[in-house]
Amino acid sequence: MLPRVEPAGDSAPVVPAGVPVRPPFPARGLLAGVLCYAAVRAFGVLVLAIWSAADGKSAHTLLAARWDSLWYERVIGQGYEFTLSAPGGRTLSDMAFFPLLPWLEGLVSALTGLGHGDAGLFVSSVSSLVAAAGIFATVHAFGGGRSAFLCVVLWAALPVGIVQSMAYSESLFMALAAWALYCTLKERWVLAGVLASCAGLTRPIGLAVACAVLAGAMGRASRSRPGADVVLGVAIAPLGACAYVLWVGARTNDLFGYLRVQRGWGNGFDGGLAFAAFVRSLLHGPAALAAIALVLGVGLLIYAYCLGFREKYPPPVQVYSGIVLLLALCTSGYFGSKPRLLMPAFTVLVPLSTLLARCGRRTVTAVSVTVVLGSALYGAFWLNGSGPP
Repeated sequence: MLPRVEPAGDSAPVVPAGVPVRPPFPARGLLAGVLCYAAVRAFGVLVLAIWSAADGKSAHTLLAARWDSLWYERVIGQGYEFTLSAPGGRTLSDMAFFPLLPWLEGLVSALTGLGHGDAGLFVSSVSSLVAAAGIFATVHAFGGGRSAFLCVVLWAALPVGIVQSMAYSESLFMALAAWALYCTLKERWVLAGVLASCAGLTRPIGLAVACAVLAGAMGRASRSRPGADVVLGVAIAPLGACAYVLWVGARTNDLFGYLRVQRGWGNGFDGGLAFAAFVRSLLHGPAALAAIALVLGVGLLIYAYCLGFREKYPPPVQVYSGIVLLLALCTSGYFGSKPRLLMPAFTVLVPLSTLLARCGRRTVTAVSVTVVLGSALYGAFWLNGSGPP
């Protein structure tokens, strides 16, 4: 047990007893992590380009002008006016898509002359590098440099990691969420609140970031009286998401209009009943092995999350990951989206990255090469097949 470190003054961070005190992250280690991340994602895009060319498709179109990317482009060009009738009488509204990414895409397009799809790729590419740096910084704050580096590699090489290179909102959200978590751990409350608010303007899961800031503030309040910066940070954190949800309510003349919009897309919180029904349907068909693998995968995710409590990961980290897992696994909707909805829960990779950090160089290299190659091949197969919705 380490001794309690007392603050130098009222504004200095208080480090609880038992929490390792780590120096600020090394710039060289952070740079190495970001460069390695860029190399992994560049390899994934290269494999996608080769696979797509062999399949007679355009990798550029798959990355910048399909699925959700088209909805963001419509928001830029038309504002929030577009709806689409879906089977079963449902109405798909573009108000399901939060506004920060199309705002940035429109700004980049206006400044550079790029088309909206290419502007989206630019925003996503820059954001993914910032996200990699944020992941390294956050994990380094409680897990150490080697674990942080390997966590960045594992996150880059997720099976659906190709989404990080698409004109989607995942990379932008992760950049904001990871740095908001880091600022929370370092008790930079106002900046944490601003970043959390921006995350809330990017994806509905921004709720998890705001709750993480609140958890950090509650921990601070349990040790000493919170200052004005703590209160301000907590107050700012949910404003982005709240503002957009209220705006949708005003546009639809329904306070709960955003929930109605999501129901049109088939999304809603059901405690995991729809997901369980989906798995059960697979068990009674030719995809039984896939169903068993899916159940095992979810079990491993939950186990990795629970390890965070045993290893005493900071409460904001556990709150954030817990809400991401809960919302991803316990909402209805298109089940092919589940893997990318789970992507923001990067901290569940920390137990694996920590385990790898204790292994020899050959083991680390073998595992890294395997997951990077697997991610690149799966990403190319996925986008040239069903792809993300």
